[in-house]
Amino acid sequence: MSLRSKLVVSFLAVIIICGLVVTVVGMQLIGTGIINQAQDKVRIDLNSARHIYQDEIYEVKATLRLTAQRFFIKNAILEGDIETLKTELEGIRKRESLDVLTLTDETGRVIVRTRNPSVNDESQEQDELVSRALSSREVIGATVIAAREELLKEDPDLAEQAYMKFIPTPKAKPSPETEQTSAMCIKAAAPVFGHDGSLVGVLYGGNLLNRNYNIVDEIKETVYQGVKYKGKDIGTATIFQGDLRISTNVKGDDGCRAIGTRVSEEVYEQVLVKGQHWIDRAYVVNNWYIAAYEPIKDIKGEIIGILYVGILEEKFTDMRQKAVAIFLGITLAGMAIAMIVSNFLANGVLQPIKRLVFASQQWAKGNLDYRVKTARKDEIAELTNTFNLMAFSLKERDERLKEYAQQQIMKSERLATLGQLAAGVAHEINNPLGAVLMYTHLSLEEMEAEDPHRKNMEKAVGEATRCKDIVKGLLDFARQTEPKVEELAANEILERTLSLVENQALFQNVKITKLFSPSLPKVMIDGSQIQQVFTNIILNAAEAIEKEGDLSVATRIAPDGEHIEIEITDTGCGISKESLEKIFDPFFTTKEVGRGTGLGLAVSYGIVARHKGTINVKSEQGKGTTFIIRLPIRYEV
Repeated sequence: MSLRSKLVVSFLAVIIICGLVVTVVGMQLIGTGIINQAQDKVRIDLNSARHIYQDEIYEVKATLRLTAQRFFIKNAILEGDIETLKTELEGIRKRESLDVLTLTDETGRVIVRTRNPSVNDESQEQDELVSRALSSREVIGATVIAAREELLKEDPDLAEQAYMKFIPTPKAKPSPETEQTSAMCIKAAAPVFGHDGSLVGVLYGGNLLNRNYNIVDEIKETVYQGVKYKGKDIGTATIFQGDLRISTNVKGDDGCRAIGTRVSEEVYEQVLVKGQHWIDRAYVVNNWYIAAYEPIKDIKGEIIGILYVGILEEKFTDMRQKAVAIFLGITLAGMAIAMIVSNFLANGVLQPIKRLVFASQQWAKGNLDYRVKTARKDEIAELTNTFNLMAFSLKERDERLKEYAQQQIMKSERLATLGQLAAGVAHEINNPLGAVLMYTHLSLEEMEAEDPHRKNMEKAVGEATRCKDIVKGLLDFARQTEPKVEELAANEILERTLSLVENQALFQNVKITKLFSPSLPKVMIDGSQIQQVFTNIILNAAEAIEKEGDLSVATRIAPDGEHIEIEITDTGCGISKESLEKIFDPFFTTKEVGRGTGLGLAVSYGIVARHKGTINVKSEQGKGTTFIIRLPIRYEV
């Protein structure tokens, strides 16, 4: 598969994935946004419906209060003129469109029932509103449940209006009841005062909500303004007595108001049982609505019904589907355009890459002088410049490697020649030097202590001994004896080395710190040779500390897990950068004449190299020097 095809396929995959993600997320956001908007609207609609409902209670209260204050009522009660009360109150009931208007005396006993004058002289003191009006002497209004017996006393027609049979409703809570005989009413009671301010009676009245559509139709017209969608009312309102629809403009399958149907079980539990609002989608009779429900409470605070408003969900579902279709079309169009653009982009990216590939082939063949030309000013141009710089660096490194290799070959040849020369010179010098030492020692023994030539002889012995040390170093350097390895602990060799040197005068003002790793594994080494390396470096460190200082010896496992590291650090005078490059060369020394041969580190370097290890040194003049010896845990011949 070509790079161009891979790029196009990659672009296509990214576009499809992004398109799908954007589409799914967008559809979800659009759907959620529309539903949230509908729920917010229906919540506001419920507030409006509540105000309309409360206004109805207020109007009934106002009517009762104003009627109770009329002079003819006061005079008729005081004069016992029942006929005048009947005539005037009946007229007021009809003008104010009240279903009930009844007058009691100051004890709550009925004086006049406007709709059923023949039933009177009965106490209404047990009625909650009448009782409160008598005790508080204020107008009281609320929603109440009126029993069938009370309705029959007022007017049998009211009992007939209240009666309803339950109609089976999908999703409703199962109930053993099959009919409703009581009524839910908006009712008010107002005290009647005499001319002297004394309580002479209570006037109560109100309207049944059962089959009374004034409130729900006013809500529909005020809130939804009679708007229809696909021939259906966009909004509906309902008043429930308990879970039974007693006043509604929701239509059933027959096109009539769905009186006698019931609320769903889910809403029943939330509103009637828990007393909470319910705002969500709901199945209302035969359609899904975005609905809002809230409990209706009586004067005691007990839940007796539900106020409902709802918006037809079908409208919002169609809006969501249309918005999703438009969004999906835009996304697909964008994906198609992106695919075309990606094809051009792939071609634009591939051309300079092809030139880089050709250049790489040239460099692989050894033509490091080849350069890639570009007029672009982007990341590809940076890559091209980097390739050219890499070619230049490769050529430069190649030349340095050749030069370094030549230097190493020359150095190896020089060291080999030097080693051969040193071995030959050492063997030739060693025998006569031994004789010189022997005879000078003998002569020194025969001289008297006061002999003036004794000091000269002692100097001769010292210089001859120094020559012997130089010859020994030459032999050690020239031999390059292969190590006789065995499994040993580096910590123990260091302990042994330090115990041999720390009592010397050189270490009197040196504080030695040991930081040995207890988990350091044993390694395959030649113990005597490695001890010679440790001794050389530790003695050099002590000599570098002029007055007082610290010497730290630490061991650890290397980060690669395949070597151990021995770190020897002093706080001495340090080594200059110029000398740092030569410290492992034979015969190179920074010590005064007569204090060193310059072979110790060269011999140590050779020993560690024959152990397949390395020695690294870091130093700063005036601050000290650190030697790090790395030895392999597994020695391979």
